[in-house]
Order: sequence, then C-alpha cells, then structure tokens
Amino acid sequence: MADTDELADRLETIAEELADLALDRLKSAVRVGRSVRPVDEKRITQARRAVEKAVHLLRSADVTGDDAGD
Repeated sequence: MADTDELADRLETIAEELADLALDRLKSAVRVGRSVRPVDEKRITQARRAVEKAVHLLRSADVTGDDAGD
C-alpha cells in the first residue's frame, strides 16, 4: 500500500491535470465568444481545490506524524 507521501504526489499530478482541463474550458469559451465562465470549468476548479486541500492535509500529516485526528 502507498504511503501518504506517494498518495500526495499522485494527487498533485491530478490537481495539475484538473488545472489544465479548466484552462482548456476557459480557452474554448473565449474562442467561441462566451463572456460567462463555463459551469463545468467552475466545477473542475472546485475539484482541483479539493484535491489540493487533500494534498496539504496529507503533507502536513507527514510532517507532524499525528494520527490522533482520525
């Protein structure tokens, strides 16, 4: 089983992929002349932030070594 550092690394990769996807959605909207932020881009960005938060939580658990919060 992967340790938290490995999981955090994988989640960072996923967060980067989500950021790229959100940017692609924004670029597509601009290309077709939309002036409103695409709904799916907003959802993707929220997912990216949640993944980044998970990365932060996993990284801080590695630093503190505190498992008491489970």
